[in-house]
Amino acid sequence: MSSLENIREHMEVIGADGVHLGTVDRVEDGRIKLTRPDSGVAHQEHHHFIPGGLVAEVEGDQVRLSARADVVAALFEEEASGEPIG
Repeated sequence: MSSLENIREHMEVIGADGVHLGTVDRVEDGRIKLTRPDSGVAHQEHHHFIPGGLVAEVEGDQVRLSARADVVAALFEEEASGEPIG
C-alpha cells in the first residue's frame, strides 16, 4: 500500500523541517490537493497541489514531506494550470 493511499481528508501537511504547509482536501491524480482556506504559505484564491512523490511518511494525522516547507512552497502547482506557482 503506497503512502498516498493512507492520506485522508483534513490531515496536516508538514515539511521535513516540521513547518505547516496546509491541510489535505484530497488526493487527486497522484498529488495532494490542499484546502483553499489553509493553503499555507501561498495565496488562497485557488487550491494548491503537492506532488505525491514528496511524501516521506504518513503517521497519525500528519503527512510529512521529504523536503523543507520553503522548497515545497516553490513547487506548489495551481489548480487550473498544473504549472508551478513560483
